[in-house]
Amino acid sequence: MSSVSLKGLGVLLLLVFLVLCSTFDVCDGRRGKHWRQKKAPASSLAQKKGKGKIGGSHHNGGGGQSSPKPSPKLGPGEGCPVATQAVMFNVLDFGAKGDGVSDDTKAFEAAWAAACKVEASTMVVPAEFQFLVGPISFSGPFCQPNIVFQLDGTIIAPTSSTAWGSGLLQWLEFTKLRGITIQGSGTIEGRGSIWWTGSESDVDPINARLSAKMPQIKPTALRFYGSYNVTVTGITIQNSPQCHLKFDYCEAVQVFNMTISSPGDSPNTDGIHLQNSIDVSIHHTDLGCGDDCISIQTGCSNVYIHNVNCGPGHGISIGGLGKDNTKACVSNITVRDVNMHNTMTGVRIKTWQGGSGSVQSIRFANIKVSEVQTPIIIDQFYCDRRSCKNQTAAVALSSIAYENIKGTFTVKPVHFACSDSMPCSDISLTEVELEPLQEQYHMYEPFCWQVYGELYTPTVPPIFCLQTGKPTSNRIQSDHDSC
Repeated sequence: MSSVSLKGLGVLLLLVFLVLCSTFDVCDGRRGKHWRQKKAPASSLAQKKGKGKIGGSHHNGGGGQSSPKPSPKLGPGEGCPVATQAVMFNVLDFGAKGDGVSDDTKAFEAAWAAACKVEASTMVVPAEFQFLVGPISFSGPFCQPNIVFQLDGTIIAPTSSTAWGSGLLQWLEFTKLRGITIQGSGTIEGRGSIWWTGSESDVDPINARLSAKMPQIKPTALRFYGSYNVTVTGITIQNSPQCHLKFDYCEAVQVFNMTISSPGDSPNTDGIHLQNSIDVSIHHTDLGCGDDCISIQTGCSNVYIHNVNCGPGHGISIGGLGKDNTKACVSNITVRDVNMHNTMTGVRIKTWQGGSGSVQSIRFANIKVSEVQTPIIIDQFYCDRRSCKNQTAAVALSSIAYENIKGTFTVKPVHFACSDSMPCSDISLTEVELEPLQEQYHMYEPFCWQVYGELYTPTVPPIFCLQTGKPTSNRIQSDHDSC
């Protein structure tokens, strides 16, 4: 009898153990490594309006949504949390037509207003549609963080002068956001040719509203202002009226696997423009435009650029800095593993006379140049006008390294023109080998003026004009002028 009772007790304990294990397995399976839980707060307002949807989003013609099904009652052991997907807001569900003719600006504004209320939501611009969108601001600062702008279709700019009024500085703008990602396989098409030529002869004549002249102020295609944790990836920006992609007062920026494209003769169409932005990474990107592939302006530090193709364009530039006697501060910039083809310059630093501040801790490394007019430039007498006033004050340039820069040039290999009162110091060159594409009548030798530093290896061609040691005539900047 005792053995039978012990067996019964053992079976009972075994059953209890199995039940407990199965319960833990269900919960652990839902909480474990096979699930990526993302907290997605519900948007009651969006759901009441029938705009927010969980998971995918499909256009149903009428824009309305069926009522959500009631949640099934939980059975025993089913009270474990489940993984949720981000809330999607498709612009088609907010009235966008996507035919390339109808103005979809209001639909984009409405979709953004809904997405803005939901943390980690996704605003969807679907593939195979063309959306005509006028100037628009996707703005915070009261938006929830970590919003994704999923761009798989094409956004096109209006070519009617009435859409731009007297002139605007940007077309698509994202401001004061915390965690904003623009991703996808789509295109931002600026249709800039009407701005570049100043005429409408090359514009599709079907659009009858192109009778008025475009304003003189040209917009940047895509601008981010005052935002933190910004990512742009996958998309193409092309034919912007002016700069293609701009970051002002941004922090923690990632740009990668994207394309910027406009003709080499399109005026002032910088690829990527950075200003007052820190902790920026730009990599694995193709840039072709009519101005600087990447332009780095005052207030930028901790910028890392690598694995970028540049051309056509004006190369990668720091500056122009110090315009109109202003103070400029740029530091900790690395540009490496870059291919440049058929560009006006390679890596360039340009400052205006009369400025103050400093550029320091700059590294250009592993730059391959092909048919570049002047691969290496420092120009402290930069002037884009017919004439500029001579001034003694200057932005101080120091600790600038050029390493493994090789390829062909068409005009001059190296041009160092530094300030008389504030000579360039601590300029180093290592493994610089630049050959003329072909001997031409207007080929020039390396040029140096008031530049001090060191050649760590012989250069091709030889750069005999670089002065060794430290400059003795440096004007000491006041605390107000220094960074």
